[in-house]
Amino acid sequence: MVSNDPISLTTVSAGFIQDWLEALRVCCSADQMQFLLSRSGLQASASEPAQRVTLQEIARLYQLAAPETGDEMMGLWSRPIRPRALQHLVTVLREASSLTSSLYRFSTFWNLLLDDFHLDLRTGPEVAELSLVPYRQDTAPQRFGHMLILKLAHGLLSWLSGSETPVKAVRFAFARPSFAADYAVVFPCAVTFDAPKTSILFDPRRLDPPITRSPAEASLFLERAPIDWIFTNSRAHTNSLQVRAFLYRTSWKSGQLPDAALALKMTPRTLNRRLKDEGTSFQDIKDALRRDIAIRALQQSGDSIEQIAFDTGFSAPANFHRAFRKWTNRSPGSYRAQDRTV
Repeated sequence: MVSNDPISLTTVSAGFIQDWLEALRVCCSADQMQFLLSRSGLQASASEPAQRVTLQEIARLYQLAAPETGDEMMGLWSRPIRPRALQHLVTVLREASSLTSSLYRFSTFWNLLLDDFHLDLRTGPEVAELSLVPYRQDTAPQRFGHMLILKLAHGLLSWLSGSETPVKAVRFAFARPSFAADYAVVFPCAVTFDAPKTSILFDPRRLDPPITRSPAEASLFLERAPIDWIFTNSRAHTNSLQVRAFLYRTSWKSGQLPDAALALKMTPRTLNRRLKDEGTSFQDIKDALRRDIAIRALQQSGDSIEQIAFDTGFSAPANFHRAFRKWTNRSPGSYRAQDRTV
């Protein structure tokens, strides 16, 4: 189970995983798909892009779907990635002498397996850029697949170095989606869209030497997949997640923009502008934190729904019920009941 911190309790919109679900429907029967959604807790949210999805649900779906489909990338690429491929990748990277060498091994590994894209690694004194380049110009990027492979590269580097590897930038070769704000949960940097190619950029001077990882540590990393390489508990994320972390640590009910700005060592006007650049606002962050705290309370606590309503700042349970339906398209009671059956 993920820890109780402002990153791990974050939810993302169901739109964030829609491409993944569509890929799964292609390689699964209707009965298999229903099993995967039901067991992961996603059955009510799968067709609702405005629905919220927890990191636990994403992890459950991955852990169920990979063995069920016999494809460790679950239909996201034109060629299935056979079982134990990721285990071999981790073994290969564990033996690298540097993180730059790990990136090179990562690219050559995937270039043996992928038919639709190849990974291009370009290194210089100030930037190391890993890009996905299509073999055919008319090959459309698979949004979730592109996110997943970039994040796998970043997650593995972070695991190998023992701390989160800084990222200079992430660029995607697809249009900015409606769920663009969800990428702030995944990548500790600015994310841009409509780029000529999908890529992740590192500063070679900040690639720490890898530490020795034992086979037992590698097994645990793979067993917990994808939590440890998609959601790496960064404390150096975008301004929006830094504000979220500040509110979570202090008083998310009464915290105000000037308080957060002071904690982040900037003026309220500067913070407001930077949040706007990230497609959000201080109030949006507070509302999202309240939503995610309520979802976690329903999943993990034994408190009554009425108590959770008051704890999350609602003046009456009826107001909480209306807000929760707007967030998840479900009542608090049905959400709790479903979560406890999976």
